[in-house]
Amino acid sequence: MMYKIENPYRPIKAEITEVISETPTIKTIRVEPKEPITFETGQFIELTIPGIGEAPFTPSSRPTIKDIMEITIMNVGKVTEKVHELKKGDIVGVRGPFGKGYPINRFKGKEILVVGGGCGFAPIRSLMYEFLDRSGEFKKLFFRGGCKTPQELLYRSEIEDNWAKREDLDIKLTVDKGDSGWKGNVGVVTTILDGVDMDYESGIAIVCGPPVMMKFSTKKLLEMGFKEENIYLSMEKNMSCGIGKCGHCRLGIYYVCKDGPVFSYDKIKNFPNIWD
Repeated sequence: MMYKIENPYRPIKAEITEVISETPTIKTIRVEPKEPITFETGQFIELTIPGIGEAPFTPSSRPTIKDIMEITIMNVGKVTEKVHELKKGDIVGVRGPFGKGYPINRFKGKEILVVGGGCGFAPIRSLMYEFLDRSGEFKKLFFRGGCKTPQELLYRSEIEDNWAKREDLDIKLTVDKGDSGWKGNVGVVTTILDGVDMDYESGIAIVCGPPVMMKFSTKKLLEMGFKEENIYLSMEKNMSCGIGKCGHCRLGIYYVCKDGPVFSYDKIKNFPNIWD
């Protein structure tokens, strides 16, 4: 069951309790809604900046926590620029949650490979919290992530100090271009997909990141033997209103904001320009 609010047009007031600089262009805002907001991992919210506008974002925090929400945002436009100017104590609005998230119950007992790239680490973080909190329900869990440089790796300390030390998670990271302090793999994320010790035919693969990364990761996963219906993609890049009214996120026969943003590859593979 996906969670919805009674009035999807009404923003809930939320106070910013902390602003965390993740990278030179990405910040995480921690907000405390005046009313509890429950979401399922993969669903998204609309963040309202009074007097400026609103934009859709997938929370990067634990779905089980209702009184605090974290939203990780890259500075790429008018609304996000204002978000990066916000400080502790400022008031914003939160609408939602909207859309359909990951069918977690379908993944029980399966081997799971999560592939994240760049700013796609933000929604993936929420998903990983869900998997790690329920790790006994899944057969194996693998995480493969990549970004352009070590400085652009989101949640690096959390990943290295927490995720990487867990016995129930097989994790490997890569960067397109390393530096003197980087000891890991150098190359695009598809270069670390080889050698994942799992049953590809029955396993689940989840991909989230920039469109070009998702395109080539999906191609690689198919070559590895994953079934089209077992590859899940987060197609949220063109969303706007969040409730299927503006048509901006139309993808073939679907509205991404209502029918997604999570889709299995077999549902969208024949539509033109899905990676644009």
